[in-house]
Amino acid sequence: MSSLDRERTILDLEVEMAVLVRRIKRVISERAQAIHPDLTSTGYLVLAYMNEHGPVRASEVVDAFNLDKGAVSRLVQTVVDLGLVSKERDPDDGRAWVVSLTDEGRQRMHDLATVRRARLGRRLEGWSDADLNVFVATLARYNTSLDEDQD
Repeated sequence: MSSLDRERTILDLEVEMAVLVRRIKRVISERAQAIHPDLTSTGYLVLAYMNEHGPVRASEVVDAFNLDKGAVSRLVQTVVDLGLVSKERDPDDGRAWVVSLTDEGRQRMHDLATVRRARLGRRLEGWSDADLNVFVATLARYNTSLDEDQD
């Protein structure tokens, strides 16, 4: 591939990535609403993080999402008020709080994941196993490169 062709391909990739980002933002908002009508997109992402990582300190959420401590504190209180998360003193440090999904929060995330996976499966029905494997491997490689850029 010539350098001009590669540059055009990278520009095309930029366009496709922008489309993907816009769609992801919309989907995250829809998922938040599916969990609870008063849940924000950021709240959904934090719930998903807790669902994946288990109980976390608020400081972990600050670091994971690069958010302001005050914003995380307000967000945690909101999801506690919605009954999706519980907040308890950290047994290792009485000054800190540990937040975790409630049974209700966990069930709602599970139910949404079931619907989400079924939709994804339908969208990929026409893909060959080889195409799907290449896509997953390529996306993983790209995500790894993003992690490496953080160092």
